[in-house]
Amino acid sequence: MTHPFRAAVEADDHDAIHALLSEDVVFTSPVAFRPYRGRAITAAVVRGVSRVFEDFRYVREFSGADGRDHALVFEARVGDREINGCDLLHTDGEGRVDELVVMVRPLSAATALAEAMGAQFDRIAREAREEEGAGRGPV
Repeated sequence: MTHPFRAAVEADDHDAIHALLSEDVVFTSPVAFRPYRGRAITAAVVRGVSRVFEDFRYVREFSGADGRDHALVFEARVGDREINGCDLLHTDGEGRVDELVVMVRPLSAATALAEAMGAQFDRIAREAREEEGAGRGPV
């Protein structure tokens, strides 16, 4: 069975992604020192990643016995770099993602991702502020 987060990402449905995130979700990026906290910034980062990744596809999905932990393995490109990664999800009692940890490899692709996301960061921060101002949730 496909996890709803995977289905929303594959459909590039950012409204659905937003709805699947808990208000106090914690997002741990493979290229940032500290985690991001909150739905608005996490949704904005996911939108930014969707602009940076090319040929993105999930290739495997694993779920824990309790149904609250999930691993979504993906492949993509960032420029000329092939990237392999994994979205580790934890869901709360309502089925919303309350923890999202992303890991990527190899280092050269992670570096390319960091550079590409760095170029997106002002836009990501602005989108998160606008979302918060529209009452869609705290950063």
